[in-house]
Formats: sequence, C-alpha cells, structure tokens
Amino acid sequence: MTKPTLRILFLCTGNSCRSQMAEGWARHLKGDRLEAFSAGIEKHGLNPHAVRVMAEAGVDISDHQSQSVEDLPVQQFDYVVTVCGHAHEHCPIFPGNAKVVHVGFDDPPKLAAAAKTEEEALGHYRRVRDEIRAFIEELPERLEHGSK
Repeated sequence: MTKPTLRILFLCTGNSCRSQMAEGWARHLKGDRLEAFSAGIEKHGLNPHAVRVMAEAGVDISDHQSQSVEDLPVQQFDYVVTVCGHAHEHCPIFPGNAKVVHVGFDDPPKLAAAAKTEEEALGHYRRVRDEIRAFIEELPERLEHGSK
C-alpha cells in the first residue's frame, strides 16, 4: 500500500532560485510521493544560474515560471516549506491545514554578487543546490518528524 501523495509548496521571496531548485529536486527525486510546487511572495523571474547548475545535476527547470502565491493552480497544501527568512516572516495564510515549516538556505545571488569570476559565482549556486538536494532526499519523513 503506497502512502498518499503529499502536496508541498516551496516558498521564497521571488521564486527565482531556491524554491525553484527545491521544486525541481522534489519532482525529480520524489515525484512518486510528492506533488511539488514553488512560488514567491513576489515574482522575480527564473534565475539563469539556477537553471544552469540544476541542468549540470541532470534536472531541467528551464520551463519553470516564476510565480506568486496567487498564480498557483491550487491553494491547498499539506506543507508549505519556506526556504528563506523573508518568506518565512511574510508567509501568507493558506486554506486548510497546511503546516508551515522553515528550512532556510543561503541566497546564491547575494553570495555570488561578491564573486570575482563566473566560476566562483556558480560555486555558490552549486553548494546551495546540493544542500537543497540533501534536504529533499529526506522528504517526506523529515517534514513529518520535524525539521532541522
């Protein structure tokens, strides 16, 4: 007997990088157990460096669109995972019994701003990509038994 699919929303400020990577990993690694979505408090557009480093890892998010919570095709979630502090502080209220869990990740664009080379900048994206993958690999158990 398989467990029912959990519906999870990954939420960040602009839905351009971290939440997009989390959605991509969740669909790629756990698509049989999770229905993953991502959104932002605002829309900032899909970050091309995020697309690039995810492609390096074999996950294509190039067709994702940056969207706000209001743009989502559904509003009922089992979990809302905030992946940045700003989204956690400004997380909207969702209908139903969505459990909000905060799992913060560093902001690659902010870290990359001080990089001297593109390769150095991409290193920040790769590190956060890999940290998000490690988190997604522990789903859904990690959410069901508490975060961090």
